[in-house]
Amino acid sequence: MCGLKPLVFTCAVFVGLSLPVLAQDATFDPNGTFADEFGTTFTFALCGAGTDLCGTLDILKGESATEENLAYVGSVVMQAQQTEANTWKGTLQAGDLSAEATVRQTSPDTIDIEGCRGGLLCQTLTYTRQ
Repeated sequence: MCGLKPLVFTCAVFVGLSLPVLAQDATFDPNGTFADEFGTTFTFALCGAGTDLCGTLDILKGESATEENLAYVGSVVMQAQQTEANTWKGTLQAGDLSAEATVRQTSPDTIDIEGCRGGLLCQTLTYTRQ
């Protein structure tokens, strides 16, 4: 009678610990439009051989919305090569914005872009599927 409760508890803990591992192994679809907290949006699409990721700047808001940078709205400003499941590395180039970028799709509806200038100044922005 007592033996069943520890078994159920152990299984629940094992399943609970296993779920994040399963989620990390999932491959997500990055195709679509994603927005950050400021309202800047990108449309991401697989490109090249079908494993590269291209990002088209749709809307630019916040401090980056300078006259020079607004000229890149509607342009592909990011191209990155897949380095592992749900991860791409490449460059982000738009006017005076130039950075090495690592793009990670962390869930079906979330993409993180980490941009680094000179390898030292890094910032990560989270984009949510629209």
